[in-house]
Order: sequence, then structure tokens, then C-alpha cells
Amino acid sequence: MSTIPAQREYFLDSIRAWLMLLGIPFHISLIYSSHVWHVNSTESSWWLTLFNDFIHSFRMQVFFVISGYFSYMLFLRYPLKRWWKVRVERVGIPMLTAIPLLTLPQFIMLQYVKGKADNWQNLSLYEKYNTLAWELVSHLWFLLVLVVMTTLSLWLFSRMRRHLSTRSETFFANMTYGKLSVLFLLVGIAYAGLRRTLFMVYPPILSDGLFNFVVMQTLYYLPFFILGALAFVHPQLKTLFTTPSRGCTLGAGLAFIAYLLNQRYGSGDAWMYETESVITMLLGLWMVNVVFSLGHRLLNFKSARVTYFVNASLFIYLVHHPLTLFFGAFITPHISSNLLGFTAGLIFVVGIAIALYEIHLRIPLLRFLFSGKPATKVDKSQQPAS
Repeated sequence: MSTIPAQREYFLDSIRAWLMLLGIPFHISLIYSSHVWHVNSTESSWWLTLFNDFIHSFRMQVFFVISGYFSYMLFLRYPLKRWWKVRVERVGIPMLTAIPLLTLPQFIMLQYVKGKADNWQNLSLYEKYNTLAWELVSHLWFLLVLVVMTTLSLWLFSRMRRHLSTRSETFFANMTYGKLSVLFLLVGIAYAGLRRTLFMVYPPILSDGLFNFVVMQTLYYLPFFILGALAFVHPQLKTLFTTPSRGCTLGAGLAFIAYLLNQRYGSGDAWMYETESVITMLLGLWMVNVVFSLGHRLLNFKSARVTYFVNASLFIYLVHHPLTLFFGAFITPHISSNLLGFTAGLIFVVGIAIALYEIHLRIPLLRFLFSGKPATKVDKSQQPAS
């Protein structure tokens, strides 16, 4: 079993932050893509659609690998109950804070933008609940999933620690990307089979917001979360991820082409979503190698500027979504060029998000609510320099 590394994994911190910040161009490009969203431009852009699809196809799979890695690192640092409390506070408090401060005002704004405000009273009780589940969780879904995974990991991580042995070390020492690919292919097929079974038995369950987040998203991303934890336990596995692989790069490229073809020619009533889950399961695995190897080569250093965005990434991600929707609803219609609109959107959203981040740093209560960390004198002295 590995020990807690003496040197901080700077490249993993950086990758996690940039993956989160990629949510900004992802959602802004969604406005200008051919995908139907809350707000869309008059004419779609093929290259922004392609850019949007590329980010969406792998970003969160890699993110959950890193989350699993750091979660197990902290698991070895704290007693079990203390670990669960710390982890849930770090993700649960920002999520609960963002609902009344961000996603609720966002939901109200969209009701008026879409002209649906007067229709609310005509919805059934379940329709109101389900609408609120989707809209209030919104882009916070990954925080809810992390709370569920952390709770499941009380058992999973404890079991992993109890069953560490020379045999498991040998198994992972001989692990290859070919073996991992077969394993994730089987996991993807199993997930697809579960989804198709639910679709045949009771289709409405797949449209239920909380079921989607708590069950389906958790089940899909849990293998990546566990893979990250195993990468911390077995250094050979992390080395496999950080060593560049032409096979993974080629496989990821082919898988992305398959993803695009499925998006274009697949049918939601057929096997489109099930096929997508298998493709993105493998694509995400292969992109772990692409992203980790690039990050290890280019981002494995300490920098005040990088540290600033590592610390700011969660807050910026939380506030960017309503800012993006505001931009799409009220500013996009006045910009005729998609390229100009996309660029203006990035400047608008990032600029205001950073300004809000700086304001919240100066208010101890907001710092606690958006980080889950109690304000201390040490925190103040360790604020990163911009």
C-alpha cells in the first residue's frame, strides 16, 4: 500500500481545476451549438457543436478519477467518521448554498425567459417536484453525486484497505490498458443493460431528476471514482496513466468519432443512449491517459497563479452557470456572429465570476458557504496571490 505522498500532486490539482473551468466554454458553446438548451442562438455553429461534444465526451470521467484519488488520500489521513464529515461538508455545503443563491434565481429567470411562468400552477404535484429536482440541482449534480459516492465509500474504501495484499499488488503491477479497456467495456455494457431494462420496464423513472442524479449518474461515474482510488493505492496504476500511450490517443480519437456518429444517426427510442454509455466509458478511460500524461508533463509545478485558479475553480464553476444563461438570454440575441458571441460570453462570464470570487473572499461567511471550510487565521494567511 502506498503512503500519503510527501510532495503535492500539482498536476492533478491543476487538471481537476481546469476540467472544472472547462465547464465555462462548454456551457457557452452549448448556446451556439445545434443541441437544444435553455437558451440558443438563432443559428448554430458546427465547430462550436464539435467543440462542445468533445468537452462533454470525456471531461467528467477524468474528473471523477481525480476525485477518487484525492478522496482515498484523505481517507488514510482521517478516522472514518471524521473523513466522511470533512468530505461531505466540502461538497455538500457549497451545493446547499448554491441552490437558494444561484439555481433558484436561475430557475425563476428561465421561467420568464421561456414564457412558462404562468403555467406553473397548472403542473401536477409530481411535475412540480420533478421540475425543481432538475432545475435546482442543475449544474450542481456532480456535488450531489460526490456526496453519494463518499457515503458509499465508507464501505468501499474500508473494504479496499482490509483486502490489500501482495496478491493485489502483483495484479495491478501487471495491469495494462488492454485489460482495463476490456474491464470498462464490460462495465459499460452492464450499465447499458441496466438502462435498457429500466426503459422497457418503467420508462418514466429515467426522466425523474433525483433518480437520474442519485442512481444513474452515480452508477455511471463510480467505476472512474474507484479507479482513481486504486491509482492512489497502487503507484503502478498511476504510472500507467501518466505514461503517454499512442494506443490510448488513437483509441480516444476513434471513440470520439463513434460518439459523434451515434449522436448524429442514433435514435433515443432505440439504443442511442446505451451505445453512448459504452462509447464514453471507454473514451473516458483512454482520455485519462491522454489528460494525465499531458498534465504530468506540462502542469506538474507549483505556481501562485495556478494555485489561485485551483482554489477559485469551484466557486467560479458554481457562479458561471446563471451568468451564462443570463448572457444567452439577454445578450446573445444582439450579437450576430457566433464567434464574436462565444468570445464575448467567455469575457463576460469569466470576468464577472472572478470579480465575485474576489468579493466572496473578503466575506468570511461566504467563504465558508462556498468552500465548506471554516474560516481560520491560517486560511487568511494562505490566500493565494493573484
